[in-house]
Amino acid sequence: MRIISAGRSLLFALAVLAVSAASFAQVGISIRIGPPALPVYEQPLCPAEGYIWTPGYWAYDYDYSDYYWVPGTWVLAPEPGFFWTPGYWGWGGDRFLFHEGYWGPRVGFYGGINYGFGYFGNGYQGGRWDNGRFFYNRSVNNVNITNIHNVYNTTVINNTTVNRVSYNGGNGGINVRPTVEQEAVERERHVPPVASQTQHIAAARANPEQRASMNHGRPAVAASARPGEFNGGGVVRAREAGAPYTSVPRPGNVVHPNDLPVHERPGAPNTGNPKLDQKYQQQQEKLAARQNRDHQQLEQKQERDHQRIARQNADEARKQQVEKQHQQQTQQLEQRHVEQRQHLQERQQPASRNQPRPR
Repeated sequence: MRIISAGRSLLFALAVLAVSAASFAQVGISIRIGPPALPVYEQPLCPAEGYIWTPGYWAYDYDYSDYYWVPGTWVLAPEPGFFWTPGYWGWGGDRFLFHEGYWGPRVGFYGGINYGFGYFGNGYQGGRWDNGRFFYNRSVNNVNITNIHNVYNTTVINNTTVNRVSYNGGNGGINVRPTVEQEAVERERHVPPVASQTQHIAAARANPEQRASMNHGRPAVAASARPGEFNGGGVVRAREAGAPYTSVPRPGNVVHPNDLPVHERPGAPNTGNPKLDQKYQQQQEKLAARQNRDHQQLEQKQERDHQRIARQNADEARKQQVEKQHQQQTQQLEQRHVEQRQHLQERQQPASRNQPRPR
């Protein structure tokens, strides 16, 4: 599972879209304030056979220094036999790190978070694959048996403490660690979120009503029948927030490159193709090194600006003007870096995306 890593005291979120094509042991986004509680909502009706439920979660938007809710949704599995391991926020010693979700033949560790609908903190009790077809457990899934006949009904005994906590570790978080088997699952070949999921995340990020500061933990769109649907009959609104909402302190906007996180060396990809893994890792390392050089060069340029206005004995208005220019330069640079990582991720999409999908 890819770890989304972080920047110093300021909160920086590389776009959740910028996922690695193969490895989920990489670093990407971190934040010092934990996400809000999981909202209370109903699961929309499964749209068709072969769709797997992917629970909603709180992501983080650097531009607004705010969490936003990515609605739970039904997603067509990238290939028969694959399950979804949800992403989760976990405490990393001095900040919260987001571990990106992934597709694979087994469900791995997702922080012990009780997302509901079959994801009760350990494994998945929502269904099983049998001869290339997915069979749904009606006891935890909303399935219309008139349209979908491959169903069964097994009562799930949920021993997980029922709460709406949305993160692992830290103050008030879920105190669960991965088992040996779950650690083994994490080392297996994985498939990152498919295109419909990344588009779904982008749509949530662009919707102001999904931000925690706007909805106070009760998003307007808590779940949808299909990825990217934010209107219509398949959209479900949260009934209530999972806990009283506490606003996230909004840090000052990043002004200088030294306030940004270092672009970490990524972990080794694991597509199952050693030559392809080596190629992907070289591309990732090259991009990270180039982006860190961009930080250094811009920092040096801005330092020369500081020295110049100091020699000129500039007044406070001039100093503020320069700082505003620096802020714009820094944010534009990091936005360009996010886009570069997104483009690299698109080029590194695994071949399994193009395989025939289940019926």
